[in-house]
Amino acid sequence: MTRDASAARLRFRIYSVMVAAATFIVPALHAADRPQPITITAYKIDAELKPSDHTLSATAQVTFTANAPLTTAVFELHGALRVDSVTDAGSKKTQLNGERGAEASLLVTPQQPLIPGQSYTWIFHYSGALLSDEGGPVQGLKLAIVDNPVSYLLYAGRWFPMVGYQTDRYTAEIHVKVPTGYKVIGSGVSGTPKSEGDEDEYDFNWTKPGFPGTIIAGKFDAPTSPAPNIHVYTLPAHKTVAMDYAQSALRILAFFTSTFGMPESSNLNVVELPDDTVPAYWAPEIAAVAGNRIGGKNDFRLLSNTIAHQWWGSETSPASLNDAWITNGMSRYGELLYLEDSAGKAALQNAILDVAAGAMAYDTIPLSSAGRLNAFSPEFQSMTLEKGAMVFHMLRWEVGDDSFVKILRASLSQFTDKSIKSSDFEKLSEAQSQQQLTPFYAQWLDGTGAPEFVNKYTIYRLGNNKGFRTIGEIQQDLDLFNMPVELRIETDGKTENRRISVVGTDSQYVVDTFGRPRHVRIDPDNWVLKNTPELQVRVSILKGQQLVAQGDTTAALAEYQKALQANPQSSLASYRIAEIFFTQRNYQSAVNSYRDCLRGDDDPKWTEVWSHIQIGKIFDITGQRDRAITEYRQALQTNDNTAGALNEARHYIQVPYKRPDSE
Repeated sequence: MTRDASAARLRFRIYSVMVAAATFIVPALHAADRPQPITITAYKIDAELKPSDHTLSATAQVTFTANAPLTTAVFELHGALRVDSVTDAGSKKTQLNGERGAEASLLVTPQQPLIPGQSYTWIFHYSGALLSDEGGPVQGLKLAIVDNPVSYLLYAGRWFPMVGYQTDRYTAEIHVKVPTGYKVIGSGVSGTPKSEGDEDEYDFNWTKPGFPGTIIAGKFDAPTSPAPNIHVYTLPAHKTVAMDYAQSALRILAFFTSTFGMPESSNLNVVELPDDTVPAYWAPEIAAVAGNRIGGKNDFRLLSNTIAHQWWGSETSPASLNDAWITNGMSRYGELLYLEDSAGKAALQNAILDVAAGAMAYDTIPLSSAGRLNAFSPEFQSMTLEKGAMVFHMLRWEVGDDSFVKILRASLSQFTDKSIKSSDFEKLSEAQSQQQLTPFYAQWLDGTGAPEFVNKYTIYRLGNNKGFRTIGEIQQDLDLFNMPVELRIETDGKTENRRISVVGTDSQYVVDTFGRPRHVRIDPDNWVLKNTPELQVRVSILKGQQLVAQGDTTAALAEYQKALQANPQSSLASYRIAEIFFTQRNYQSAVNSYRDCLRGDDDPKWTEVWSHIQIGKIFDITGQRDRAITEYRQALQTNDNTAGALNEARHYIQVPYKRPDSE
C-alpha cells in the first residue's frame, strides 16, 4: 500500500475511531432522555447465515413491556431486511400488521391497543441480503454484513428488532446456523456446535440484563489462548502476531480487574474484524478489532479501550445520551490508566494533551446536555469520549487516587446490570470521597469552557539565611471556577510542589523555599483542563483532521491556518496543509508547506522524516529524480522509522515514486 493510501485510510479512521470508541450510541437514542414507549426485556433469536449469497434469515421472539397506551409499536430494524410476518406469540398466533417506516423503522399495529405495564411477546420473521452500508444506521459504515471469510452482525447494525439502543437492557438466547468451517462468536459462551450435514449450529445464552446481540462468524484459525478464559480469533494473515496480541489482552484484563473489580464474566473473546468496518466494537465477552489494528506497536491502546467496555458499557450503562460521558469517558480514561501502568506517567501526560484537545474541540454546550446532539456527530463524540475522559482525570486529581478507585468500584457494584445517571454518579462520588463536589460537577458537567491561567509573582529573600518567599497570584477568566491546582516551584535546590485552591478570577498564594525559585509553573502535569496557546494549536489541527476525514478540505485548511496563526512554527499544522495540497496535486504549494514544516518546531518529530519523503515523491512526479533521491537520503539520515518511514525511503531510492492511477 502506498503512503498516500495509508494516509487516506488513517484520516478516515480519525473520524471512525471516535465513532467506534463510543460503541455506537446510534440515532435511535435521539429521545433517550425520555421514557421509551416500550421496553424490550428478552429475545429468543434463530438466525441462519449464508455467506455464499450474503443472506440472513431470522426469527426473533421479542418480549417487551408497554410503558404507555399504544395503538402502534415502533421498532428499528436494518433497512435491507424484509419483514415476512409479525405474529402474537399467544395461543391464537394472531397475525399483526407490520409496515416499514422512515429511517429503517418498523411499525407494528396490534388488534387492540397495548396496555401500560403489560408484557407482550411477538414473533418476527425476516430475511435479506447484507453486503453494504445500505439500510444501516450510519451512511458509509458497514455494521451488519454476511460475507466470506467473515460475517459480522453488530448490535449497532440493528439486525434484529430493537428499541432503546444501549439504554434498555435485556437477556438474549441466540441460535446461529452457519456452513461448516465457520466459527461463531457471541455473548454467553457456546460449547461444541451441533453439526447437521454441512451446517453447524451455535447456541448462546446471556441471562443477565445487558447488551448481547453481536454475532461474528468467520473462517478463523484455532483460537490463541494465553489463559483458559481468553481466546483470540484471527484470520491466517495475523496468526504470527496472535500470541503477542493475546498476551496484551491478558495483561489488560488483569489490570482492569485489579482496578475496577471482577467483570460480569471472566471470559473474553478477542475477534478480528474486516478492515472495511469500524476499527473496534464491544459486546459482553467480546472485544472485536479490525485486522489492520492488530500487531502494531501501539495497538494495545485501542484494545484496552475496547476491553474497558466490559465494565463501562456492559456492566453498567448510561441512562440517556446525557449520561453517556460516564461510560464513554471512563472507557477512554481506562485506556489511559492502562497506558500509565504499562508505559509510565510521562506516557499518560503526553496522551492527556491529545485528550484535552479533543475535549475543547467542540465545547459549545454543557456535557450534561450532550443528548441534544446527533450521536454520530464529531461534537458528540468529542464531548463524551474526550471531555468525559478529562472529567475523570480531573476527578482523580480532586479526590486522590484511593478515593478515585473507590468511586469507580462503587459505581460498578451499585449499578451492576443497571443504567446510571450523572446525578447518581455525583452522589456516589461525594459519598466515597467524603468531599463536597458540587463546584466540580457544576464546572465540568453543567458549564463550558476552561480556565486560562496567568501566574504573577514576586520573589523575596528572607533574612537570617532562611531562604526565599514567593508571593503570587493565579488569575483566570472563569468567575465560578473552584478547584485545587498544582503549583511547582523549581529552585536552585529542591523542587517544591504545592496544592493551591483556585477560587474565582484571582487567587493568592505564598510559598517559602530554601533555594531561590527559578520557575513557578501552574499545573505542570496537566491535571486540569485549561486553555493554552499550545492547546489551541492542537484543537485546530484535530478539527482540521476530522474535516478532512469528512471530505471538507476547504474548512480543514481554514482550521490548519488557525493553528499556524496561534503558532507560526507548528510543524504539524504545516504538514497537514501540505497533505491537502499534495492530494489536490497542487505540488508547488505542497512543497512550500513541507519546507515550512522542516523549518518549524519539529513537533512531532516524525514530521521531519515524512516531509522529506513527501518532497521526494513530488520531485519524482515532476521528473526530478536526482533531487528526489537527495530527499529520500535525507529521510534516512533522520533515523526515524515512524510508520515505516525508513523502509519507504529505501524503497523509493530504488524505485521512483509514481502517482497511483486512482489519484
